[in-house]
Formats: sequence, C-alpha cells, structure tokens
Amino acid sequence: MKEYSVVPNKDASGWYVKIENTAPVELHHTRDDAVLEAEGIAKENAPSKVVIYDAKQEIEEERQF
Repeated sequence: MKEYSVVPNKDASGWYVKIENTAPVELHHTRDDAVLEAEGIAKENAPSKVVIYDAKQEIEEERQF
C-alpha cells in the first residue's frame, strides 16, 4: 500500500504532498488544496492511504482508498 502525506513546509506558509517519505512533490498554498491533490493521487493508485499532518507536524488524520 502506497502512502501519501500532506505536510506543512518549514514555516507552515505552504503545504507539501509527499509520496512514501521521499522529497516533496508539489507545494500548495493551502492545506485543503494539498489534501485534494493527495486524495486524487491516492485514489488513482489504490489501495493507498493519505496521512494528513497539522502545522505542528503531528498526525491529524489518515484516510484509506
């Protein structure tokens, strides 16, 4: 199962979508945009999951597809 993450950048001014703990794929201005992107990628590559982190780099939610 592939894992995709939504994490804040260093100063939480943007949000990254990461694949399997590799380098960030894309920077988004809002968390919601990053979550939508990650969900779309995860759905295309099911079975997979999206792990969403908050601004403090703590897991806030996990979603499976």
